[in-house]
Amino acid sequence: MSETTLEIKNLHVSIEGNEILKGINLTIKSGEFHAVMGPNGTGKSTLASAIMGHPKFEITEGSVHLNGEDVLEMEVDERARAGLFLAMQYPSEISGVTTSDFLRSSINARREEGNEISLMKFIKEMDSTLDELEIDQNMAQRYLNEGFSGGEKKRNEILQLMMLKPEIAILDEIDSGLDIDALKIVADGVNKIREEENLGCLIITHYQRLLNYITPDYVHVIMQGRIVKSGGPELAQQLEAEGYEWIKEELGIEDVTVGQEA
Repeated sequence: MSETTLEIKNLHVSIEGNEILKGINLTIKSGEFHAVMGPNGTGKSTLASAIMGHPKFEITEGSVHLNGEDVLEMEVDERARAGLFLAMQYPSEISGVTTSDFLRSSINARREEGNEISLMKFIKEMDSTLDELEIDQNMAQRYLNEGFSGGEKKRNEILQLMMLKPEIAILDEIDSGLDIDALKIVADGVNKIREEENLGCLIITHYQRLLNYITPDYVHVIMQGRIVKSGGPELAQQLEAEGYEWIKEELGIEDVTVGQEA
């Protein structure tokens, strides 16, 4: 299995002239799980959106490369076809497109013409994955995210992750709004593809509780639009126990925020 590398160098990102990210450096390789934590308004979700090409975010400096290819020169769909995936914090509702049709079209978009997934193979894989995530089979025929509860939307994001099998996944607060049972199911799905596909992953979260079930290799803290501290899983445990005040005191930071953040 070939190794994939996502390399972010000196990334600066602005929204309407307001600089949010002020020089992010981060490298994620196949099989590595990196957790990004930090107080509200420090740039965590901005990082995810900028990598995936949200038009609201202006890249003013820096680079993002996937296996040496310039991600910032790619359209959003090209980034997805190249192997990047974003599980969104607030998934959009798409009326008129069923979850099943969306998934099959997305899978085929990453395949060469003439090598599309067969209908029977797709149905078999989808039904199996729905069962693993304890999702009602009828959800596959509902319009994408339309009328879904918050928990259903998050499970649907992980359904897409497991079906699409990307090289690098960005999980933007997939734990928000989930009760403990749903959190365990979602985490089990992520861990399964981690083991089976050697997935590389960037996990954005506020809370240690997600990292109790998905163990990161590295933990990074963002404040003022920069990564100010990195460590192993024990860093997340320390943040859970002590909060962020000790980092602010250690670095002499007063205001950790950078203003507006998506």
